[in-house]
Amino acid sequence: MIKIKNITFQGIKQKFQVKKPWDDVIIFILNILIAVPVFIIVHQNLYNPNWFFNLDRVVLFILIVVIIQLILRFLRTIILICIALYLLVLFYGSVIGDYGFNSVYEDYNSMMYTMSDNPFPQDIIIAKLLPFPNKSKIINAIEYQNPKIRNFAVMATSKYFKDIKGYSDYRTIIQCFAVFKEINHRWNYVSDPKEGDYIATATESLLYFSGDCDDHSILMAASVKAIGGTPRLIHTKGHIYPEILIGSHIDLEKVNYLIKNVLFVNESDQKQLHYHVDERGQIWLNLDYTATYPGGPFLSEEILGALTLD
Repeated sequence: MIKIKNITFQGIKQKFQVKKPWDDVIIFILNILIAVPVFIIVHQNLYNPNWFFNLDRVVLFILIVVIIQLILRFLRTIILICIALYLLVLFYGSVIGDYGFNSVYEDYNSMMYTMSDNPFPQDIIIAKLLPFPNKSKIINAIEYQNPKIRNFAVMATSKYFKDIKGYSDYRTIIQCFAVFKEINHRWNYVSDPKEGDYIATATESLLYFSGDCDDHSILMAASVKAIGGTPRLIHTKGHIYPEILIGSHIDLEKVNYLIKNVLFVNESDQKQLHYHVDERGQIWLNLDYTATYPGGPFLSEEILGALTLD
């Protein structure tokens, strides 16, 4: 009885086992796609003995490839069937749906770039901070429904990045980055009167693109919100600056790649992305007037309050 079961199992295994000349090629390609990010993770978290010509890292990569190859060959049949189904789904997505081969390539590329060039997280900002100064005046000054602000923001989106293709899910963020580029390129810092804070409305600042940090933040927040972005203002001891909601850590991977490789290549070269994480795990990217690219360095000051414009 046991013998019959063994024969039956072997028969089923032989029947479904796929052995084609191109099996090894598929398994090897899949191996490399998995091995590269695994190598990056291990490399970043492993002590570097600085061997000659980095031979330790060469040996490490080869070892990872061999281990993954053995695992993939052991699960060959299941993996090949899953790959075939996956390719069918991607083909359907490329022809009819929204997620296809090009989307997979972009996601993998973004993931690889972010893993090798990590953004720089700052402290987690919680909601229970000090009251935001001049809150009511600032909210009233953020005239995002004013046609002049809307028209300015639309103009900026027509001036920058309008030809960027293949990132439909991040179109609004890209357009907000166009607004950031236009404002920060033209902004002229002018101090308030000595008697106290002067809160300029967004339309006032739009006339000459001049003012102090709160004036810049108000104009940036209004323009971003006028085209569908979600801004917020951060208050420190002597400074106010704007941020934009990016989304999750997965969204950060894509945005990091876009900024460093597509939108602000020269400005962000060899530099890090700076952002905050709120209590819900959402990512907020710095848009200060001191930054030449979204996510530029923060001014080093303690955060006292946050004003989110939902």
